[in-house]
Amino acid sequence: MPRIGVFVCHCGNNIAGTVNIPQVVEAVKAMPAVAFVDDNKYTCSEPGQASVREAIIENQLERVIIASCSPRMHEGTFRRTVAAAGVNPYLMEMVNLREQCSWVHAGHKAAATAKAIDLIKMAVAKVARSEPLFPSQVGLTKRALVIGGGVAGIQAALDIADGGYEVVLVEREPTIGGRMAQLDKTFPTLDCAA
Repeated sequence: MPRIGVFVCHCGNNIAGTVNIPQVVEAVKAMPAVAFVDDNKYTCSEPGQASVREAIIENQLERVIIASCSPRMHEGTFRRTVAAAGVNPYLMEMVNLREQCSWVHAGHKAAATAKAIDLIKMAVAKVARSEPLFPSQVGLTKRALVIGGGVAGIQAALDIADGGYEVVLVEREPTIGGRMAQLDKTFPTLDCAA
């Protein structure tokens, strides 16, 4: 079983105002896969990130869970933090205790605390089974496939070709034009459609 560290953020009063952080920390300590638990007022701050890096190194953590705010806001920050401590950045999981727990359960401290524990428990189960990922580059062929040779498909193919890309146009019928090819005349000029 990998050594998992969990870092619970107070986010000032954003999380700690609704979630009972000490109760969450005690519940997480009892989880069998968790080797280390800590809480911090502002985990995303420079001192908070430094304490995460130090704990990873001191406790030989192999996987990390940051229970704080939205990954949209700080996932990159924490991926860099764990990578600086020698952990594959894709073995870090974020739990959104602020938007998904504290803010939506304001005034219901017991429910918010129970949900926070459940969210962390799910993240522990996920990260325990995670595999390290490594960035790679894939070559790009500047070619597009347009499916459908109707008016829209033809126009899309022309626009892409005008942008300098090779285009492959695929049509299931023997001729292109779609419904337009079936019309005799077009409105308003009554020009020949074909």
